Amino acid sequence: QVQLVESGGGSVQVAGSLRLSCAASGDTDRSACMAWFRQAPGKEREVVAVFSGDGISTYYTDSVKGRFAISRDDAKNTLYLQMNDLKPEDTAMYYCATTSEWVNWLRMLRASMYTSWGQGTQVTVSS
Repeated sequence: QVQLVESGGGSVQVAGSLRLSCAASGDTDRSACMAWFRQAPGKEREVVAVFSGDGISTYYTDSVKGRFAISRDDAKNTLYLQMNDLKPEDTAMYYCATTSEWVNWLRMLRASMYTSWGQGTQVTVSS
């Protein structure tokens, strides 16, 4: 298994910025795809951004396009999510996830496809 630990969450006012980090350890050779999900109270876990195993292709949900950026530092085994122009709707627990098997873009947007998860880091945006 791959172990994931998120950090960087906190409370911020609208239009503020945060950078989330996800440190990976263990059998990282099996980490073919990494993603950020979030879950707000009373809602299902939803995909935010995905970084494909080839290190090139990315996906962003429509609500964060132009504001969030996913990146990866292979030397540090760390995944990042830069979040700018934060809105109250971004308030959620953010989770890092990874899996060793890539299927296709449609399937990789589902939480059930991921086999390793971090503990989550809370992001709260106040107006």
